Amino acid sequence: MAKVRYLTEMGMGVDVHGGDYTKAACRAVSDALRHSSLNFFKALGKSHNDMHITVKIAVAEPNQVDCAAVAEQIPYGTVTVEPSVGGLNIDAVDGRDVLVIANAGILVHFEE
Repeated sequence: MAKVRYLTEMGMGVDVHGGDYTKAACRAVSDALRHSSLNFFKALGKSHNDMHITVKIAVAEPNQVDCAAVAEQIPYGTVTVEPSVGGLNIDAVDGRDVLVIANAGILVHFEE
């Protein structure tokens, strides 16, 4: 069966102190979810659990993202998290801390 994309949603998240890429990524996913209201389930004859969701996360250090923790932010469907290089780090003035910005793209597909 082919998967068809029905939704693309974007979000941004920040960890202001501590340089926690997972925290910033989770906040980016939460931001994206707050922008969404999915009303097409009945029209498609699908349920929330029929969704195949790809979460694309962009941060400066993608290998430091806990993908399982990010996936837990999505309450329904089958979730795959794909971290990649992106986002933005901003060093503190004294160089002892870093502000981490993450971008998230959430793609929702259904099998047709």
